[in-house]
Amino acid sequence: MEMAVGLSLSNEVGYQRRQFSTDTWTWEMRPIVDKQLGRWYLSLNPTFDKSLHGQTVSLGFAFSPNFKFSYDFTKKIAGGLEYYGSLEPATDFLPTGLQQHQIFPGIDLNLSPKWEVNFGLGVGVTRSTDHLIAKMILGYRFDF
Repeated sequence: MEMAVGLSLSNEVGYQRRQFSTDTWTWEMRPIVDKQLGRWYLSLNPTFDKSLHGQTVSLGFAFSPNFKFSYDFTKKIAGGLEYYGSLEPATDFLPTGLQQHQIFPGIDLNLSPKWEVNFGLGVGVTRSTDHLIAKMILGYRFDF
């Protein structure tokens, strides 16, 4: 039985226009720990976010835990649950009612080794969270 665990670190610097976000430039560090166990997939992403320019630049890093578990129904279709949270700031969590917590039932389509397709409909479980949100990830895997 193979016990290998996937480990990676994703960094993203992003820009959004002021009309869409109070912070225009942001930085996200996302460690990813994942494991495939037969037909089950588990992933943990304890993410740290920081505003580089905008209203929350003085708050430092925010802690945004995320996780996913899914089940491969077929070789091409997996379904599961994803959780996205924001407890910010990382050194002094907000009261529970001000934190953001979302649960997404989701579907992964493994149509090709080159493409990643994921979509889901999320429900916010605190008053500070969007109550209903749709998401879709369409990714292409490059060979370098």
